[in-house]
Amino acid sequence: MRMKVIRALTNKMAAASLLAGMVVFWWPHEGRASEAGVGVEPSELSAASIARGKAIFTNGKGDSVTACQTCHGATGWGMDAMGAPRLANIGYPYVVKQLSDLASGKRVPSGAGAVMVVYAAGLTEQDRRDVAAYVSTLDGPPDFSDLNALKAAGTPIGQPYLGQEIVTYGVLGKVSACSSCHGYNGRGAAPLFPRIGQQKYVYLINQLKNWRDQSRANDPYAMMRAMAKNLTDADIENVATFLTMAPPTTVGNHQIPITTQ
Repeated sequence: MRMKVIRALTNKMAAASLLAGMVVFWWPHEGRASEAGVGVEPSELSAASIARGKAIFTNGKGDSVTACQTCHGATGWGMDAMGAPRLANIGYPYVVKQLSDLASGKRVPSGAGAVMVVYAAGLTEQDRRDVAAYVSTLDGPPDFSDLNALKAAGTPIGQPYLGQEIVTYGVLGKVSACSSCHGYNGRGAAPLFPRIGQQKYVYLINQLKNWRDQSRANDPYAMMRAMAKNLTDADIENVATFLTMAPPTTVGNHQIPITTQ
């Protein structure tokens, strides 16, 4: 019995290592790069680009684009009440890709997020890069989801220790570990994989369910749809409960590596 467990763990570690190696080799190929997201040029994160992005984030653009902070908060940490995600420092390439997909109709959210199609379309390609550059600088004090308040309002909340198991190890024969792609506790692995650790709880729940029912389908290589289809509602609640409060550093090492550029 012990040998079977050891063999299973060894196979899982080997698979995770193989996937990590695949991610490294995917990016340099031009055809795959266009599918996966956008690379970062130094000029895109220049002071001028950040300043232009801040103006749009804070004030909007003309009559067609409302200030991003209206829904995502002045610090970019999102709002559970609106289902609006954290944008602050979740990954520059990811934010550019999502705004581009929204503008082109490749991603069409439901609910309050549906307005993002209009807002993203009202931005030029440079505007979208500027906004992404600005939100990538937002790394102030965290504004975590208030799980107690959500639970009191009737929102189902999961068990964090069960979510940690899936995030760290996955479920054999069912789903890979979230950390295999998104890094330790979901702290991100740009350019493909955004930071999902300390993301808003309601947004995590909504997106995992959208991946599962394929109402969202702009994931590179359909990876998220393949993972989410095997998750139950309880699995999703557990994963989101752990991730929304997950620390980005390991025990004894408080330095956060740059994983979002």
